[in-house]
Amino acid sequence: MALDNAVIVAYLLGMVAMGWWGMRRATTKSEYLVAGRRLGGPMYSGTMSAIVLGGASTVGGVGLGYKFGISGAWLVLAIGLGILLLSAAYARRIQRLRVYTVSDMLDIRYGGSSAAVSGVVMWAYALMLTVTSLGASSTIFKVLFGFDRWSSILLAGGIVVLYSVLGGMWSISMTDIVQFVVKTIGILMLLLPFALAKAGGFDGMRQRLDAAYFDFTAIGGDTIVTYLVVYTLGLLIGQDIWQRVFTARTSAVATWGGITSGLYCVIYAFAGALVGMATKALYPNLPSRDDAFATAVENLLPMGVRGLVLAAALAALMSTSSGALIASSTVAANDIWPRLIKNGLMKRAAAVKDDVHSNRMFTLVLGVVAVVLAVLIEGVVAALTVAYNLLVGGLLVAIVGGMVWKRGNRQGALASMVTGAITVVVMMIVAGLEANEVIYYGLGVSLMSYVVVSLLTPPTDKAVLDHWNSRVNGETKEEIPA
Repeated sequence: MALDNAVIVAYLLGMVAMGWWGMRRATTKSEYLVAGRRLGGPMYSGTMSAIVLGGASTVGGVGLGYKFGISGAWLVLAIGLGILLLSAAYARRIQRLRVYTVSDMLDIRYGGSSAAVSGVVMWAYALMLTVTSLGASSTIFKVLFGFDRWSSILLAGGIVVLYSVLGGMWSISMTDIVQFVVKTIGILMLLLPFALAKAGGFDGMRQRLDAAYFDFTAIGGDTIVTYLVVYTLGLLIGQDIWQRVFTARTSAVATWGGITSGLYCVIYAFAGALVGMATKALYPNLPSRDDAFATAVENLLPMGVRGLVLAAALAALMSTSSGALIASSTVAANDIWPRLIKNGLMKRAAAVKDDVHSNRMFTLVLGVVAVVLAVLIEGVVAALTVAYNLLVGGLLVAIVGGMVWKRGNRQGALASMVTGAITVVVMMIVAGLEANEVIYYGLGVSLMSYVVVSLLTPPTDKAVLDHWNSRVNGETKEEIPA
């Protein structure tokens, strides 16, 4: 066990060192928030994979495999499909916009401020995503050090907040590359083959598991469709994902690097489900499916290897939580805080948007809030579902509609965001946090509001659309929206 502890301690110290290195690079807003828009293909692909494959994809993905078998891969598979769709269809246009937040994009497209609504929804999503990943860390430190849940979250959260505050996106990008490599070795090259071997391979699992565990649709058609709607579509519009696209050096990097990342996610999806199946075959009576990952690591791996795989799990958790944390702080500093300042202090608001020290302060404060919420909220997949329900139900129609329908206008976008978000919140209260129908009601109301209100109000001014087209075609190189 001492060797395992040494591996983890070395890994954690390395993350802090990366934060210190990033602090020397992050001297401007662009460097702090989007790594100077300078990431090349391999680094971009690795960081994108690291952020989308977090605690829910690793601990939660193995847990779904434990409960449902190979069909448990659908959650992470939906995430991979979302990255593939984003990269193939929209990444070039997103990268060429040269903005910092999704709300900036909406302001350019619709010709007016929409951040009062979109910023709040996006901030809530990003913060909840941070909470989800930090909460999942408790399973790792419980196995390694015997820590209770709140101590584990405080330790993991403290390290994530530290390197995120110090170096912003540069620190996060460098740590993500390390985390991507550790994750690939630990999960795909070590845990998966060890688990399959201990379970006797596919033949051994077939002897011990029900046939439904090998049915790709056993999790249920309604659940599969919901995963595709919530996660695949959610990946198209998340601030944490767009902020990674903004870091790409060119639009080609954003496209092909993202496609590579999406394919990696597909492989990761099936790896997690298979590890869960092997754990079910060996330990069929665990009290919770979320215990499957920790059980597999603790009982199936030799000393030293166990430490590396636990480091891989921490890598998954930290990469997503740090990316989501910088996303939530960017939205807070860029979209929300300036609008809370009184008119007489707008110069101060502008300074907050441009000052890297102020961005660090937002990251610190929101990091502390996320750690506190992670201690209070339990349930990895449930928390992730809440985050994506708010995101997709509130913002999907306005964002994608603005890209594909010229007649859509600001009034329609605002109506869709308000009605969609309210509907999602109400339905989660009425039907339950993980109910499949929540997102369908939210999307339906949002789409209807967008179309009806847009058709009943004047179209977007031609000058606004011309400026939008110049941005998405790469003809304008402004760093901030007009």
